[in-house]
Amino acid sequence: MILDQLILTKSKAKETSYKEVKSSEKPIRSVVKALSWRLIGTLDTLIVSYVFTGEIGIATSIASIDFVTKMILYFFHERIWNIVKWGK
Repeated sequence: MILDQLILTKSKAKETSYKEVKSSEKPIRSVVKALSWRLIGTLDTLIVSYVFTGEIGIATSIASIDFVTKMILYFFHERIWNIVKWGK
């Protein structure tokens, strides 16, 4: 009796947690969050670069390069983590 309840509870928990995880956040929300975070990071880089260089042109160049390179690095970071089976 106790064993049956334990097994049923675990199987229901697995079903529930899978459904909750699957429907917890839509992909478009993740994309918007990633872009908004990248914009915050780029603004930070722009401000810090301006403080150090004193030139908005150079600071903008640094921030632009930072934005592009980190988006590319993030893409490959995600692809690599997609291969890793740990935690799935």
